[in-house]
Amino acid sequence: MASLQVHTHAETLETIRSKVRASIRGKDKIIDLAIVTILARGHLLIEDVPGVGKSSLARSLARAVGGSFSRIQFTSDLLPADLLGVNVWQSRKDCFSFHEGPVFANVVLADEINRAPPRTQSALLEAMEERQVSIDGTSRALPLPFTVLATQNPQDHHGTYPLPESQRDRFLVRLSMGYAPAQVEAALIQTPATPHVASERADAKSEEPAVSSARLLELQNAAANIFLHADLAHYAQKIVQATRDHPDIQLGVSTRGALAWASAARARALTMDRTQVAIEDLQNLAVPVLAHRLMLTQRTALDTSASAEELVHDLIAEIAVPV
Repeated sequence: MASLQVHTHAETLETIRSKVRASIRGKDKIIDLAIVTILARGHLLIEDVPGVGKSSLARSLARAVGGSFSRIQFTSDLLPADLLGVNVWQSRKDCFSFHEGPVFANVVLADEINRAPPRTQSALLEAMEERQVSIDGTSRALPLPFTVLATQNPQDHHGTYPLPESQRDRFLVRLSMGYAPAQVEAALIQTPATPHVASERADAKSEEPAVSSARLLELQNAAANIFLHADLAHYAQKIVQATRDHPDIQLGVSTRGALAWASAARARALTMDRTQVAIEDLQNLAVPVLAHRLMLTQRTALDTSASAEELVHDLIAEIAVPV
């Protein structure tokens, strides 16, 4: 029965992949990481230059999983109420009526998140951690499933507010889209241009979602119940502890980060048709899950060759694998 259930999950996941790959070509690994993030009930931070498909990835994921989608353009004058919603006085009814903000969606694209001031950035913390927002003393639940896909341009720092460690720690995965492969980009250039808005609306109407929101919640529950052996848990803890003791790392991986790593590994195991986590799941996800949680020492941060990604790679290579 268990193997049949895993096989059913695998078919559903492959349908989701196919739906997203139809819009995002040549980025299979990125798509798989994004799916793992959603299955693990996590949030995704995409750091890359403009025009490489970050927004298209978010829209494609939202259409594939059959959820509502909203895009929020973060700017320096964006207020928390613009994000969360506001209570509006209804004089005829003699009461306040709550108007939901764009955060009330299954997939939320926070575009250029580091351009909003810290007050607005912090308004997302409760939503990302607890799947609810508190306004005027009242807590309101967000729709489930709920995932934030945030983008930021690592090259342009003018007028930006760097994400604090507490907010970076709430993103399960950080990745970079990168440019499309040469053959894919050449094919896109050759394809006749279609008005972007019209194309998006046509796709949204014509495409049936791969899964319903209820089915996605089932997949998330299945991922959470994937078995993780005690030996692998101890291995993961050794690597997490090593980030805290490393002389070139000022702030290592938190306990939240360690739990996120385990959740992502469970989700990846499900996407690979397995009923338990393998060592390759942890190692494959170490950099995208752990590297952005590290704060390097000032001496190391100035040395571009000693990046957080390289340090995580080094720890994976140094610490013995359980046998």
